[in-house]
Amino acid sequence: MRMSDLIEDFIKDLFEEDEEFIEIQRNELAEQFNCVPSQINYVISTRFKPSQGYYVESKRGGGGNIRIKKINNTKSEYIIHIINNIGKEITASEIDILLSDFLTYKIVTASEAKLLKVATSDNVLRLSNDIKDEVRARIFKNMLLNIE
Repeated sequence: MRMSDLIEDFIKDLFEEDEEFIEIQRNELAEQFNCVPSQINYVISTRFKPSQGYYVESKRGGGGNIRIKKINNTKSEYIIHIINNIGKEITASEIDILLSDFLTYKIVTASEAKLLKVATSDNVLRLSNDIKDEVRARIFKNMLLNIE
């Protein structure tokens, strides 16, 4: 596993079933994983976005206190929330992160995740780079709207 994946899993494990939020210290977490604080920032900014069901409040100074709040919604509300927060473009790696979360929270089945991944992959989207992520976003959003 990559360091980013380990940090992400550790942070997600901090959430108890009934907890609304967690607070972590950026510097303490960096020490625990023997990495630089910017690695913690990277994980939080890429793996804990509103489009992935989280709100993050960050306070600078004093070790960098970070509060992460998990958004608890129904499956339909969660999917609509994701669609509304994707924007006009999405990369294949961002879809991979979303699909990992979808599987963790049982938003999609393994076969649905595989179809979403294949339909939005670079192998399928043989387009110029300036429009590929926009087309990928449109396909992904449309497919999400049709998941029951």
